[in-house]
Formats: sequence, C-alpha cells, structure tokens
Amino acid sequence: MRPLSGIRVLDFTWALAGPFGTMQLADLGADVVKVEYPETTEKQRGFGPYYQGISTFFFSPNRGKGSICIDLKEPDGKEAVKRLAREADVVVENFRPGTMDRLGLGFEELRKENPGLVYAALSGFGQTGPYSHMPAVDAVAQAMGGTMGLNGPAGGPPMRVGVSMGDMVGGLYMALGVMAALRARELTGEGQLVDVALMEAQMALCENAIVRHSAFDENPTRQGGRHPLVAPFGPFETADGYMVIANVKEWELFCALIDRDDMAFDERFATNRARLEHVDELEAELHATLRQRTTDEWFSLIEPANVCSVGKVNSIADLFDDPHVAARNMLVDVPLPYGMEGTLKLPNSPMHLSATPAAVGKGMPGQGESTGRVLAEWAGYSEADIDDLRERGVIG
Repeated sequence: MRPLSGIRVLDFTWALAGPFGTMQLADLGADVVKVEYPETTEKQRGFGPYYQGISTFFFSPNRGKGSICIDLKEPDGKEAVKRLAREADVVVENFRPGTMDRLGLGFEELRKENPGLVYAALSGFGQTGPYSHMPAVDAVAQAMGGTMGLNGPAGGPPMRVGVSMGDMVGGLYMALGVMAALRARELTGEGQLVDVALMEAQMALCENAIVRHSAFDENPTRQGGRHPLVAPFGPFETADGYMVIANVKEWELFCALIDRDDMAFDERFATNRARLEHVDELEAELHATLRQRTTDEWFSLIEPANVCSVGKVNSIADLFDDPHVAARNMLVDVPLPYGMEGTLKLPNSPMHLSATPAAVGKGMPGQGESTGRVLAEWAGYSEADIDDLRERGVIG
C-alpha cells in the first residue's frame, strides 16, 4: 500500500519538467501511464548520453511508469484518449498552452467525459498572460523567474544552477497541485485545472529576496556562496576539497576550535555585523587556515563541537560512497528495460512515509509496453479492437 495506490494518471508529458513531476506521483503509488507517439524511436524519447542504446535522460525521470502509444491526430486515437480519460483520475501535459485544445483533448473537452478529472497543465509561463505563448526551457525559467539573477559570483555574470532546477521545481509544484486537487475532489466531487508555470515556480524560491525588495527597496543580486545576512557562510577550501561553514553560534569557541584565537578578539570579526562589513578579510583568513587540513579532518573536528553548521561539499561520486546515503537507502538499483541485463543507480524518493512509504517500483517503460493492458483495463477495449487499432497504426 502506497499513498496514491489506485490513482490513475494519464501522462502526456515530455522532456524533464513534466516527467519529473509525474515520477513523484508514480513513486507514491499512482498508476502513471505515459502517452507516446507510435513511431517515436528510442533516441527520440530523450537526449543522450545513451547507455546500451537507452537515453539516460529518459531513464531517470520516467521510472515506475507504463507506456502506451497513440496517434493523437487520428480520430480513433482521440476517441481512445477520451475513453481513457473517463477512467483516469489525473491528466498531465506540458505542451505549449493551446496544443491539447487544438487536438480536441484540452481540459474543457475532457472534463465533459469526466467531471471529476484533475487536469494539470505545466508550461513555461502559464495558461494566461502576455508570455503564455512562449516556450521555456530550464535556463529560461531560471533566468526569467529570478533565481539566475541571484546565482553566480559576486560582481560576476548570472549563472544557471548546476541541476535543472527550473524544470524540476516546476514539476514538484505540479505534483503538489495535483495532490491538492485530488483532496479537493474528495470534498466537492469535482475535478479542476491545475495551472503551473516554470517561471512562477522559480519566483516562489526567491521569497526572501522578494520580501526584502518590498520592505527595504533592495535589489538583491549575486553573492557567490555567501549569505547576505550571515558571515561566515558558504564553501571554504580545504587541503583536498571544500567544506561549508555556516551559522556560527559561538564565534569565540569556533575560533578556538580551528586554533585561531586571534580572530576571536579581532574587532573586524567580533560580531556578525562586523564580519559582514569585513567579509573579504574574514574569508581570506579562514581559507588560509582551512587549507591546512583535509575536509575529513576538519569535519571530524568541527561537527561534534556543535558550534556551527558544517558539511562536506560532496561530488556526485562521493555520494556513492557516503555512509549516510547508504543507511537511508537513497541510491537504488533500477533495472534496464526490454529485458536487458543490468541496472543503473537512481536517487530513491526522499519522501520517507512511515506507514505508506514511497518506493521506486520499477524502471522506465519500454515504448508502448502497456498499450494493450491499459486500453483493456481502463477503457474496456476488446482484444480484437486493440489488434485492429494496431494494424491501422492508430496505436503502437
């Protein structure tokens, strides 16, 4: 038993933002079925690099799902989608606004088939407004939503965050909106449209910067790894890598711990405000000291003292050897599709529910592997009907 067991999701999403959102629903137990075009090749399913002919880009966010192939331009294909929508709880798409309406499969049309349907539309700028017609990839969302303007070295150019935060945060908000709409349906019996924009999801992350502009007319900008209100704060170089020092609670004790009592009595560093005013000199002193030992040595010394927040700056490779990651089972082996031998590791769901846990149920679907099952189980198609549609190229 998982939290969304019994929930059926018809998933028209592609690329990363939408699939990452529907993956959350699959991890929580929903029966998520991707709708793909019958003649799509494996390489068209996602970008490289390719592992044994499989797109690693597609493999990662499409675990735990089924796949059906339907030609949405064929009348019988549209009818199949409508019949499936009658039995679905959720439809999700991340096309440009208006695309599904032009196919005759938008929210207003499908709610006629199923008034309780939750229809989630994820797009770059939302279903309304002057930017709604524009497409948006991850970098555009980060740029126009404000996060890119806050990320990068102080005085330097704006930088994209190294993970696809513009896509994935939008996907997370979409999944949250779907679950809220499902709860509302329990109360009202009615479905609704969930309209999520990638740009707005990024704006939501800028909450502190936005309120500071509203309150003090500040225009926060890039500060590298620093914090605008606290010093020291951020990554510092060690003998073999980097570690983060943040939120020092006991400045004198911290200085004693790193054998820098002189800094404790330096007026430039005596208070947080003074440290902020002399942050360049502060960081120079700390870098010089912390370079004298390895990351593990400093971590073992500072962490038990509980004088600040401290953390190692892990590389991706480091995560594979981290004992805490292993103890929390946060990297799981996911089998390759099509009966291929072997597995690839993926992050497990970070949602640890004690009674109804989330789980990675299976790997990515083979293209069209669920077409027959879903048409029969959800929409009542007979085997002869399915064979006929497949022979005519309506399904794959």
